[in-house]
Amino acid sequence: MPRKSPKNVGLIGLGIIGTRVAAGLRAAGFQVYVWNRSAKPAPNFLGSPAEIARVADLIQIFVADATALFEVVESMADALTPDHVVICNATVGPEAVIEAAKFVQARGASFLDAPFTGSKVAAEKRQLVYYIGGDDAVFQRAKPVLEATSKATVRIGEIGHASTVKVVTNMISAVTVQTLAEGLAIVQRAGLNPEVLAAAIEQNACRSGVVELKLPKMAAGDYEPHFSLKHMFKDVQLGIHMANTLDLEIPVTTVTAGVMYGALNRGWADLDFSALYKVYAPNGPEKPAALTAPARLTSPAVALEKTAPVEPLPTAPKVAAPAVEEKLAKVVELSPASTKSPASKPLRPADEKPSVPETPGPPMNVVRRWFVSRMGG
Repeated sequence: MPRKSPKNVGLIGLGIIGTRVAAGLRAAGFQVYVWNRSAKPAPNFLGSPAEIARVADLIQIFVADATALFEVVESMADALTPDHVVICNATVGPEAVIEAAKFVQARGASFLDAPFTGSKVAAEKRQLVYYIGGDDAVFQRAKPVLEATSKATVRIGEIGHASTVKVVTNMISAVTVQTLAEGLAIVQRAGLNPEVLAAAIEQNACRSGVVELKLPKMAAGDYEPHFSLKHMFKDVQLGIHMANTLDLEIPVTTVTAGVMYGALNRGWADLDFSALYKVYAPNGPEKPAALTAPARLTSPAVALEKTAPVEPLPTAPKVAAPAVEEKLAKVVELSPASTKSPASKPLRPADEKPSVPETPGPPMNVVRRWFVSRMGG
C-alpha cells in the first residue's frame, strides 16, 4: 500500500471528465490514486474507495448519481478520519449531497459540495469551473486541488446550494438546446442554410456558449457525446423534483424532459444531448453544413461525466412545502462568505447508512400525447 503524502489525491469515477481531471492533476504534480466501478488501465488504480481513503486525504468523486455516491461513501466509511476532505463533484441534487455530507461528517471527515461545469475539452485543458458549497476552511484545504484543473471556482454558499445552482444551469442548457433544435428545424424546413442562422445568432442577444458549441454539431449530424442525453435527462429530472418540492410549476422544462424521454426510448441515450434535433431530422440533414463556431468564443458551461443506465421513472408527486419564499431562501440563498454548518438536522448515527432520495420522472400527461403523435409512443 502506498504511503500517505500531502501531494496524494484520490479520484473516484473515471468517466469522460474524471479521466481527464486525473490526468490534469498528474500534470500539476499531484500523485493521483484512482478507482472506478469497472476496472480501467489507469495509473495507480486501487481496489476500492476505502483503499483510496487510506492513501489520500483529499478525494474527488465524479460519479453518475446518488446511488453511486452513497455506495462510494459507504465503502470508504471505516477509512475516513478528521484529516479527510471528501469533494463531491457529481451532479446529484441538493438532497443527495446533504445526505452524503451528513454521512461523511458523522465519521469525523469534512465534505465539500463542488459540482463542475465545462466540457471534456475544458477538462483536458484544465479549464473547468467548480461551484463551491460548504465551510470556507474546508474549501481552503481543497482549493489547491480544485485550482489545478480549473480556470475558476465560484463560491455559492452552504452544502447543497452549489448543487442547486448546478442543476438549474443544466436545466437552462437543456431547454436552450431544445429550442435551438426547433429553430434549426424551422430554418431548414423553410429552405434556408443553417449557416445564416449561425450568423444571425452571432449578432443576437440569444447567443451563448452552449448554442455556439451545439449548433454546428446539430447541423452536421454529429452527436458524439460531450454530455450524454441520458445524463442531461437525469439532471432535468432533478430540476423538476426540486421545483415540485418548492411548489413551483416549470412547464418549459417539463416539456423538454418529455422530449428527452421520447429520445431515450428511440435509443439515443448515449448520444450527446444535442441529439434532440434528431426528432426533426432522424437521419441527419441531407447536406450537412460546415458550420464553425467563431474562434474567439468559449465552450459552453455544461458537461458531465457519468455512466448510469436510464430507466423510465414515475410521475413526480407534489410535495407539501412551507411558503415558497421561505423555502427558496433556505435552499438557494447566496452566501459567498458562508461558514455555516450545512446540516439543518443532527448528523445520523455512525452506523446508519444514508437513504437514497428518489429522482422522480417528469409529469407525462401532455407530453405523452405529443410523443404519441410525433413518435408513435
